[in-house]
Amino acid sequence: MLDVIHFTDPGCPWAYSATPAHTTLRWRYGDGLRWTLVTIGLSEDAAAYAARGYTPTRSAVDWRTTFQRYGMPFAFTPKASLSATAPGCRTIVATRLDAPEQEQAALRALQFAQFTTTGVLEDPAMLRDALNAVDGLDADAIVGRIDDRDVVAAYEEDRARARTAAGSPTEFQGRSANTDGAVRYTAPSLVFETADGRRLEAGGFQPIEAYDVLVANLDQTLDRRPPPQDPVDALAAFPYPLATAEVAAIMTTHLGMADVAATEAALIGAVGDGRAVRFPAGGGSLWAPTRGARRA
Repeated sequence: MLDVIHFTDPGCPWAYSATPAHTTLRWRYGDGLRWTLVTIGLSEDAAAYAARGYTPTRSAVDWRTTFQRYGMPFAFTPKASLSATAPGCRTIVATRLDAPEQEQAALRALQFAQFTTTGVLEDPAMLRDALNAVDGLDADAIVGRIDDRDVVAAYEEDRARARTAAGSPTEFQGRSANTDGAVRYTAPSLVFETADGRRLEAGGFQPIEAYDVLVANLDQTLDRRPPPQDPVDALAAFPYPLATAEVAAIMTTHLGMADVAATEAALIGAVGDGRAVRFPAGGGSLWAPTRGARRA
């Protein structure tokens, strides 16, 4: 088994755009990877973004011109305001403390809310609406906890852990950042560790091939699942709906190119056959198997 430390933030478009690669990792290696999520806390105050020249319109344009190419769905309507990401991060931490099995689903729910709606991460109503999409999670209770002492303490531990990239391979590769006085891991950095202490880093945004090379060099005893022939098999392997780009990435063969159009056609066919359901998301789609279909 490999431990994977995932440094991320629900407000980072690079982290969101890397979702197809991370989902492919989960498909290929399943329980052979043990994930630990560390929230970065990119901003405590929206004024920090404004001081660097960001506006809601600039963000929407950046999503369209820079990030749409990676396949995840975006909504390009400018939000009413900029937002700190700390409330979203503390929402994830509260989920970790109260319902740890739902932490990954909570992260995803917040990412989709951030990038496919006009909601802002500082708005408790937006946070509750996002978490209401996670089956079995008490959204009101989680959002009501984000200012509790134990949640804030755990979040500060995450922030401190994320700010330990000085002298790391991530810094050497130019994938770290220093926006508040400490060299930190950028989202979505992955650090792979073995039980005997070997460690390899994939700092910042990376393709699936980078992750796969690191896994192969650390642990060749893992079971490696090949791509499925049927996209519904990919959907059935996860407890939450998947975006089209995620399914296409999972179905890509070695040295192949993800065929999003063909994957989408196959998913539409599965809906027509009654084997899958589609949920609109921004300018794209989320998909789930019909059996036990989950809210998106």
